[in-house]
Amino acid sequence: MDSTLKFFNPKIASFGRHETFALRYSWLTKGFQEFTDDKGVFSSDDSTIKLGVGKNMVNAIKYWLRATTILKDTAEGLIATPIGKAIFSDNGWDPYLEDEATIWLIHWLLTTNCELASAWYWFFNCFHKSEFTGEEAAEALADFVRINLSGKHSEKTVKHEIAMILRMYCPLRININSQLEDSLDAPLTSLKLVMAAEGSHLYRSYASGQSNLPISVIGYAVNEVFNLRRADILSINDLMYGQKNGVAIGSVFRLTESALLAKLENLVKQYPDIFQINETAGINQLYRADKSVSSLDFLHHYYQAAT
Repeated sequence: MDSTLKFFNPKIASFGRHETFALRYSWLTKGFQEFTDDKGVFSSDDSTIKLGVGKNMVNAIKYWLRATTILKDTAEGLIATPIGKAIFSDNGWDPYLEDEATIWLIHWLLTTNCELASAWYWFFNCFHKSEFTGEEAAEALADFVRINLSGKHSEKTVKHEIAMILRMYCPLRININSQLEDSLDAPLTSLKLVMAAEGSHLYRSYASGQSNLPISVIGYAVNEVFNLRRADILSINDLMYGQKNGVAIGSVFRLTESALLAKLENLVKQYPDIFQINETAGINQLYRADKSVSSLDFLHHYYQAAT
């Protein structure tokens, strides 16, 4: 089956599409529901009334729905994706983001969207410093863009993406340029993937065991990577660190190598007919026995059990 993932393509990377507004808790829900009622809501004259926000925020809500792949652009226009419908429909799995599994899932969808959320893709797949200042991360992203994207994007816009990422993932440090409301209403902060070090300008993004990360979300992510790579066997190391311009599950979820292996072992226990771990020439590999399985099946099992 096809993956919703894509390899990073420097020719179609993008930055600064969010109108400087960070993703808020209610926006995906409200935006999806209004879009379901009216496909033209984001361009209608009364969009600000329907969504209850200013015009720039309307554009931001549309962007975040696309960046998290809840909606996607097609030749026929904007449409709801299967995962968007599964989560946010009236009878969806978790339309109000009450289950932390959904936050993990939103994180995965955002940070693997290398076209519309290129900075998020870079930060969680390619940037491997566990301690850094905002300035260091911004300069590293700017260097990446200069080298790989031929300087086609405004350096100022590119660097500002890091401030947005930190605002969305780390609410503890609020400066005069930050939006307090954004920081208090940022769903991704609950994952604690980025933390501010007290008494310094450092931020920390360490790999850990991520005990709150459900196996079903790992199953969804792993199956998507298998589909992207059009493979039935992937090394654990490959899943941990990814390939060039690909997706790195270990990095995205900030898992240690041992934690990822433990998650995959539990995945095999839960779905022995789908996945197996084999060791070949000293290399641990994950084997997918059923290539027809839908990634959404893993999430369906989780949410069904949670109700």
